Amino acid sequence: MTEHHAITPRRVSFDWERTPLHWIPDEPTATHVINVLHLLLPAGERWFVKVFKEGLPLVTDPELLKDVKGFMGQEATHSVQHSYVLDHLAAQRLDTDAYTKHVEFLFRGILGETPPLGLIPAREWLRLRLSVIAAIEQFTAVLGDWVLAAEGLDDAGSDEVMLDLLRWHGAEEVEHRAVAFDMYQHCGGEGLPRYARRVAGMAVTAPVMLYMWAWGAAYLIRNDPQLAGPPRYSLGAHNRAVRKGLLPTWKELGSAVPRYLRRSYHPSQEGSMRRAIEYLALSPAARAAAGAIGRAAIA
Repeated sequence: MTEHHAITPRRVSFDWERTPLHWIPDEPTATHVINVLHLLLPAGERWFVKVFKEGLPLVTDPELLKDVKGFMGQEATHSVQHSYVLDHLAAQRLDTDAYTKHVEFLFRGILGETPPLGLIPAREWLRLRLSVIAAIEQFTAVLGDWVLAAEGLDDAGSDEVMLDLLRWHGAEEVEHRAVAFDMYQHCGGEGLPRYARRVAGMAVTAPVMLYMWAWGAAYLIRNDPQLAGPPRYSLGAHNRAVRKGLLPTWKELGSAVPRYLRRSYHPSQEGSMRRAIEYLALSPAARAAAGAIGRAAIA
């Protein structure tokens, strides 16, 4: 699918009433490693939207401007829906506030609109934050493509509502996989400095994401009210879940970095747009959202 694809927010909703805490049956490690998404994304995706709003006046390409606004609408919806999952976890006595306050500080404080210590010019600070978003979106596209094809999650009897949330979100990540990169390229200057800044964005993003994810998984497992004893995150349990197809392989995640660092790279090479669009046509939540829009138009 090489033609331009319009990016449109889908105002989905999910009913969490029947979703168990361990939504992958008998797999608390795999469940909570994936659940870290819900801890990171509400604050992270609100931050994406805020930074892109700052960058909008710099966008002179009308087609890119449409894509950026579509991206912002999708990311805002993602943030809201993952926030509802945090409410669901809290209702099951797994309170995430002690962790998410650090995530909020990362995005609102350290990566906020004001450059740290006032040492970086405002335009350069915006470019650096756009480069970080582009790097994060590299990983979300990889994860999105993975979850769309992760038959192991179906075979394990995973909760259908959670799978729909993850696959709807994953499909939209593949759908808008190139927007953050294109936004950075458009606003990030020219030549070698622009590329160096892209490398710096990934150099910051990859280790911080790994650290935050490991910390988040450990936090969720340690505070899970349904696990007996002093539960701890285990790399062995993680790797067993990988072998069952319940989590992406380390190679799938790690190889995303050298691909991104190639000078000639563009995220349109990442994942399967066809698979993403096919899922969005089948997703119960996306279909319900489209039906609601249609009924409203008729009324």
